[in-house]
Amino acid sequence: MSRLFAAAVCLGVLWSASELAAGQPNILLIISDDQSWTDFGFMGHKVIKTPHLDRLAAESVVFPRGYVPTSLCRPSLASMVSGLYPHQHKITGNDPPKGTDRREMLRHIRRIPSLPRLLAKKGYRSHQSGKWWEGHYELGGFTHGMTTTGRHGGPGLTIGRKGLKPIFDFIDASAEKPFFIWYAPFLPHTPHNPPARLLSKYKAEGKSIHVARYQAMCEWFDETCGELLGYLDRKKLRDNTLVVFVTDNGWIQKEKSRGSDARSKRSPFDGGTRTPIMLRWPGKLKAARHDTLASSIDLAPTILAAAGLDSHPEMQGINLLDVCAAGGKSTRDRIFGEIFEHDVGKIDDPVPGLLYRWCVNGQWKLILPHRGSPVISRKRKSTYRDPIWDAPQLFNLLSDPHETKDVKGQAARIAAMSSDIERWWKVEKP
Repeated sequence: MSRLFAAAVCLGVLWSASELAAGQPNILLIISDDQSWTDFGFMGHKVIKTPHLDRLAAESVVFPRGYVPTSLCRPSLASMVSGLYPHQHKITGNDPPKGTDRREMLRHIRRIPSLPRLLAKKGYRSHQSGKWWEGHYELGGFTHGMTTTGRHGGPGLTIGRKGLKPIFDFIDASAEKPFFIWYAPFLPHTPHNPPARLLSKYKAEGKSIHVARYQAMCEWFDETCGELLGYLDRKKLRDNTLVVFVTDNGWIQKEKSRGSDARSKRSPFDGGTRTPIMLRWPGKLKAARHDTLASSIDLAPTILAAAGLDSHPEMQGINLLDVCAAGGKSTRDRIFGEIFEHDVGKIDDPVPGLLYRWCVNGQWKLILPHRGSPVISRKRKSTYRDPIWDAPQLFNLLSDPHETKDVKGQAARIAAMSSDIERWWKVEKP
């Protein structure tokens, strides 16, 4: 046994990072759609039942302090498939500027690096299902898929809600080549219409029916994950498959009506940006739980490393396999993100739609507003441009994980973290 290998075992890793890259595992990327970081059994929720994801967590390296850089589905998913921040890939909103043909927005997915295109260099077949905003699946480099038309997934949105046969067929046809699966079901996303058998488990006298429906949707999503993971087991693919889990953005269900709370989806708060991130690779990664900061921009470098490929030069994320090999220690001590209007300001310029940039450094989180006239959505005014955000907001996530109290008297810390944000992405002041 090499000294490097022995050291890795002592740190809870069964293989070193270089040895991990020697094989070509199958890769399954599971993406939850609109689910809060708190809403899993393995994250401590006392009501929502997620037994299949709890089991996955027990078998995985879990990063409970994971984040997505932006809390809106289209730009968040684009960051996952490319390993780039939204201001890099320029896919910053769900819908185009008013009067602009939606097809104009698809030019960016054609030019940026994408996991399917990069993995194809190693012979990977790839399959897209579920949420996909970038037109036909082939525009993202997938060799197979379900979305051919539609605003945010079209035919692909039936996956999970109406079974998993398209994925099973793809797996069965991939016996001779490694595969990459993008499983991004429209779950627990609205419409919150869970099966009656699940809703009955969450309904209770005096409880909000809206909350009950959302909670039942979370369990429905979990059931589909269990079905998919079970299929890998039946096909004897468990040991040679890297399973990656993440959510696209958070969701806090309103008590008295449909829709999400203002401090979740589309917001700069952890209710919108935080997500558990999990990696399961039996025989290669030993189950562990690390409080290390992780980001969805790390997924592409990690997946590429597992397949024996280098990161694309534009990618700023880190290889989480290296973090696993170091027992949870990371070379990075802070992560960044950015929040934009729902509708794109300018297709080729991310700044006009920018609302906030943010940074997490240790226990501290700074939300820095972008001062200037916000772009007005064609549907509604921005939810988050109110007077409180005329100045930076600082939160202590250790003592205040739900960001209820802006910490005062920390001018030096705010100045230092603001400088960090400017070094990460410098934006000209309006």
